[in-house]
Amino acid sequence: MRIVVVISFFISILAVISSCERNPYTSSPSDKLAFSTDTVQFDTIFTNIGSTTKYLTVINPHSKAMKIDEIALAKGDASVFRLNIDGRPGVRVSDVEIAPEDSLFIFVEVTIDPLKNEMVEQDSIVFVSNGNAQDVDLVAFGQNVFLVNGAYISNDTTWTPEKPILVYNSVLVEEDVSLQIAAGTQIHFHYGSSLLVNGTLKVQGEMDNMVVFQGDRLESAYNDISGQWGAWITMEGGGIYLLGGIHFFTGSKYNEMRYAEVKNAIVGIRADSVVTAGVPTLTLDNVIVQHMNVAGLYGAGAHIIAENSVFSDCGQYTAALLYGGLYDFKHCTFANYYSGSRQSSSLALNNYFTYANNQEIDVYDVRAFDAYFGNCIIYGNLSEELMLDVNLNYGNYLFDHCLVKTGENTENERFTNVINNQDPQFIDPYDTYDFRLDSLSPAINAGRIELGQQVPVDFDGNNRLTDEGPDLGAFERID
Repeated sequence: MRIVVVISFFISILAVISSCERNPYTSSPSDKLAFSTDTVQFDTIFTNIGSTTKYLTVINPHSKAMKIDEIALAKGDASVFRLNIDGRPGVRVSDVEIAPEDSLFIFVEVTIDPLKNEMVEQDSIVFVSNGNAQDVDLVAFGQNVFLVNGAYISNDTTWTPEKPILVYNSVLVEEDVSLQIAAGTQIHFHYGSSLLVNGTLKVQGEMDNMVVFQGDRLESAYNDISGQWGAWITMEGGGIYLLGGIHFFTGSKYNEMRYAEVKNAIVGIRADSVVTAGVPTLTLDNVIVQHMNVAGLYGAGAHIIAENSVFSDCGQYTAALLYGGLYDFKHCTFANYYSGSRQSSSLALNNYFTYANNQEIDVYDVRAFDAYFGNCIIYGNLSEELMLDVNLNYGNYLFDHCLVKTGENTENERFTNVINNQDPQFIDPYDTYDFRLDSLSPAINAGRIELGQQVPVDFDGNNRLTDEGPDLGAFERID
């Protein structure tokens, strides 16, 4: 009898163990999933361009494993969203397991259909487990665009602001052809794309209706990320030749950019050699160039005039004026507080080429050079923000009533009434890139009056001539 009882006991234990192994999951309707958010939202994205990837965390907060009978997009195959569920792509996945007090990731992407009128796309991810149906909303805001794909502009053309313009595979303005861009136009470039100009570019922005050149990622996380656009050429020897995001080739002439912003490229604006004597290759008037991972403005033997313009936040130079040329900057701000590893001075001047001769760099091709900076600020977070590499037998430079951060000797005829190594006290150079002057800035009223008379209105439309003197840089301090 005792033997029978013992055998029955062990049979009961085995039955319990077997039952546990057959059903290791909770089946209680009160045991529900938890989520890292109730809505996965995509900021404005372009139609027909894949979004950045968002993710959702699905959590099992319970002490037993959970089996999710089904995870599916509510709109199924008709949805504009795409899922990858713990490594399994699809619009619907069954029998997904989550260990006790564990979680899984669902990655979400979206593409907006350009033929649809809806600028807001909505769907939801539905989860069925333990007899419960739970969901997480998906929302994406999109907009249609005018697509320019690998185009050659061979006739005079005007771009207008009715739709954002999206450039794929670059666009070339041919010789003796003009591209005009009206106020308020938004131009977006896909990765690896540039605006290339053999002819003429006329950007006609207005103070409260600027023209903007930027990448095609509109999520807020990309606002100040450099390197999002700009073409390059891979050379035969394996080197890389970087083109400007906006690149004016030798032969291009009469280019003007007024009230424009160029941001988030590899190189912002590049202008090559002068071709028309006495006529600027490029005129910049109230232009912001910022968030580049190499250079904001790159002049290669060019003739550039700039007023009321800001060059900031670049991985190397805010402006590199190299291989000679003619340059005239009045009331401009060069401010580089780039957060990455930067070793180059904010402003670089040079007027010669170097060549490798038997592995020694000793052959020079010196070019004529003349650079003028009046009522400007050149500052940043390095100890030296001015690189001077000019053969003075063939050129000259002058800093006239400027604030400059440099270890160079400024007690000579090339520096007139400069403020050396004093913090200009910008309002917020790091987070909002606001290079207006704080009330205690040494740049206030420090400008040359004659230059203020030549550029009497600042970037914001404020009059420079109503107090003791014009302030340095692109912005007049108004209390």
